[in-house]
Amino acid sequence: MPAPRAATRTRHTIRTDSPHRTDSPNTDTPNRQPEATPRTDSPNRQPVPKDRTDSPHRQEDSAVSNAVTERAEAAKLPQGDVTAVLLTQHARIRDLFTEVRQAQGEHRKKKFNELRALLAVHETAEEMIVRPAAKKAAGEEEVRARNAEEDEANHILAELEDMDVGSPVFVTKLMEFEHAVSDHAEHEEREEFPALRRSCSDEHLQSMGRRLLRVEKAAPTHPHPGAAGSTAAQWTVGPFAALVDRVKDTIDRDERPS
Repeated sequence: MPAPRAATRTRHTIRTDSPHRTDSPNTDTPNRQPEATPRTDSPNRQPVPKDRTDSPHRQEDSAVSNAVTERAEAAKLPQGDVTAVLLTQHARIRDLFTEVRQAQGEHRKKKFNELRALLAVHETAEEMIVRPAAKKAAGEEEVRARNAEEDEANHILAELEDMDVGSPVFVTKLMEFEHAVSDHAEHEEREEFPALRRSCSDEHLQSMGRRLLRVEKAAPTHPHPGAAGSTAAQWTVGPFAALVDRVKDTIDRDERPS
């Protein structure tokens, strides 16, 4: 009788790609540390720069908010205080930027002319009346920085004046200019105006306010880059430039279709 055959043992191979496989830990390999996730709060992380091409709606919201704040601050100050006068004008300038962007055709041109005239007389009067006092109150470096900003703004305003207000290029340039003017106003409100209020009496600030308004009535209504940024140049060139500007404005009004 033949010997019984030994039972054949079937060897099963475990698939390593089975989704149900649970590997036992490898005891001879050091535990692998998970890869570190870069920290987003690293002190070396550079802040994201502010987008200089905000949408018109976002820019409009910011302008409205800042204008409300400026009018509220002006209302807290003595009537006629030069910083109150300037804060109120800053608010109106913000309003006009929005109105220019929203307007179309001849109405946009009219609103831009109003903005251009206010900016021109505002900056001229600041350089003639405010800057000499600010130089003593805030220092020469502060005054030099603000005058440099106004000089640059004057050149850009002159470029805008020569553009077609209906072109997309005008709108883009206007929005960039609005950012620059807003930054300039915020520097004045944060650095220059508080220094003036600390160093000047109420009577002096009110006297400056009256003089500023008188100068604005006779100041140039168009940008004059050759005089911008210099108190001396404004006193020298300003009266003649203002005379020419106001004659030009009269002619433009007479030729404008009714």
